[in-house]
Amino acid sequence: MKKTLTILGSTGSIGRQTLEVAEHLGIKVVALSANSSIDLLEEQIHKFKPELVAVFDEKAAQELKARIGSTKLRIVHGIEGQQKAARESGADIIVTAISGQAGLEPTLAALETGKRIALANKEPLVCAGEKVMQIAEQYKAEIIPVDSEHSAIFQCLTDGMYCLPFPENHRKIKKIILTASGGPFRGMTREQLNKITPEQALKHPNWNMGKKITIDSATLMNKGLELIEAMHLFNIDPDQIEVVIHPESIIHSMVEFADGSTIAQLSNPDMRQPIQYALTYPDRLPSLTAQLDLIKLKTLTFEKPDLEAFPCLRLAYEAAKKGTLACATLNNVNEEAVELFLDKKISFTEIPKMIEKALCNL
Repeated sequence: MKKTLTILGSTGSIGRQTLEVAEHLGIKVVALSANSSIDLLEEQIHKFKPELVAVFDEKAAQELKARIGSTKLRIVHGIEGQQKAARESGADIIVTAISGQAGLEPTLAALETGKRIALANKEPLVCAGEKVMQIAEQYKAEIIPVDSEHSAIFQCLTDGMYCLPFPENHRKIKKIILTASGGPFRGMTREQLNKITPEQALKHPNWNMGKKITIDSATLMNKGLELIEAMHLFNIDPDQIEVVIHPESIIHSMVEFADGSTIAQLSNPDMRQPIQYALTYPDRLPSLTAQLDLIKLKTLTFEKPDLEAFPCLRLAYEAAKKGTLACATLNNVNEEAVELFLDKKISFTEIPKMIEKALCNL
């Protein structure tokens, strides 16, 4: 098992859970990074004692230095600081969990180390998938996905192979089946969705996540971004990716093979399971995730997504087929629209309208 760890984005939901897993496994944390949440970051520093910390916001970095005082801890700032945390920590594993497009440059820097990358932010692959995978191959970096769906696909596909593009899969895979919970508004009409508030959208039925990804889950854009990510990670056409609504969030994704066999990965909805697998692959060790009780579950249900009520998923399919510029536009405008919705400047249903308008203007 790998022994040292860097976490880019340690104060976010994935970063915090990664620290739980690292503590559980006894993995040494050597570097952390955050945007500006220095209160939590200071707590993490005292508990995990990293050697290097990056804070994107320069003023926050200076305040953190003053708080920590004279220690051996190295504190850096800005995008360069995030890249230094990736390149100069010397960690065996780098977890890339910086939210949004801001994670692209630090992810590229992490890949250039040639180490194992536990990829927890999908936006680098959405915005620059070909470049990301090319650099991974160039520097012989291992990409192990942390998203529960991509971790599931990886587990269904992997037998002694690392998660780099392997073209031979085109002869084996008929399709990838991405499961989606459907979010909190499954079954609602567009008219009903028009009245949704940010407070309602932030209440996900199954997962505890950050604000941006929770809103994306409610619009089904998160699943759209995931299909673009899967397209690059597994070197597969978007037409070979099917999204299925699975409200229980027990089957995290499936792969249907050319011989008619379908393999699925099941576990309780707990991000600590895919995080741990990314850190310990190819080993499987006891985890913090509760054991699955199929008898207690009784039923698992599936349905088609409603692309009329939730057009973000349709727009993601269209962008995936058009290429890099369309995918980057989709992601960037979605980030802007989500912020406007959270600030109550646009309605829930205006999010896909903004994205569609931008794509039409390409």
